[in-house]
Amino acid sequence: MDNRPIGVFDSGLGGLTAVKELLKIMPHENIIYFGDTGRVPYGSRSRETIIKYANQDATFLKSKHVKMIVAACGTVSSVAGSLGDNLGVPYTGVLKPTTAVAAAASKNKRIGVIGTTATIRSGSYRRELAAIDPGIEVCDRDCPLFVPLVENGFIADNEEVTRLVAQRYLTPLKEAGIDTLIMGCTHYPIIQHIIGEVMGSGVTLIDSGRETALYCAEILKEQDLLCSGKSDGDCSFFVSDRVEGFSQLAEIFLGRDVKHDVSHVDIDLY
Repeated sequence: MDNRPIGVFDSGLGGLTAVKELLKIMPHENIIYFGDTGRVPYGSRSRETIIKYANQDATFLKSKHVKMIVAACGTVSSVAGSLGDNLGVPYTGVLKPTTAVAAAASKNKRIGVIGTTATIRSGSYRRELAAIDPGIEVCDRDCPLFVPLVENGFIADNEEVTRLVAQRYLTPLKEAGIDTLIMGCTHYPIIQHIIGEVMGSGVTLIDSGRETALYCAEILKEQDLLCSGKSDGDCSFFVSDRVEGFSQLAEIFLGRDVKHDVSHVDIDLY
């Protein structure tokens, strides 16, 4: 058993979807979350910049003596695939857990993938799905406006701007006849209701945050690293930009007051 915290990072708020699922699955675990809100979004950055940012984020979490690191970021998982090689603690991104579930869920072997521009450009989901089953047909689309819409609070189910953007992005995937859609960025489940309505009931949505949280729990159990406590764990949040803006939206996503648990960190020191 191991009472050290789980470290989770993302470019901003999206990784909170993974934190929310981790809290449901393993309520006794302590979690440290870093949101790189000062440099969001990662999806439009160069490969070199994304790798640099990911290494800084992971180094910060290691300084907090975490027992596992979760890159709750589709862009990092796709572009910085070797991040976990030298961390010294168990590591997972969102790519492998998500593609495994999507491949099992699809009946017609037509799977859609939506993600940031960097994620789609990398071809990571195509390669991973082809490795699972070469017969899978992948239709992918970058959705660069989704992250800023989420980060700026355009997340209500009746938000007309977000719905119009979703229709513009998703209509070609719907017309391609996919039966499964990977939301390859952890920001996207926050607007899952809108995405689901646009795609229709015949398409199964795969939540990368949820599948990654389930995979994290499996790894901790296999390696005997689960927390031994019986009371609810603690969550600490760190950001690289304003604490106030993060706190307001984080409370909406997590359904809890986080004001006193959020701190600023100068990520350039790591």
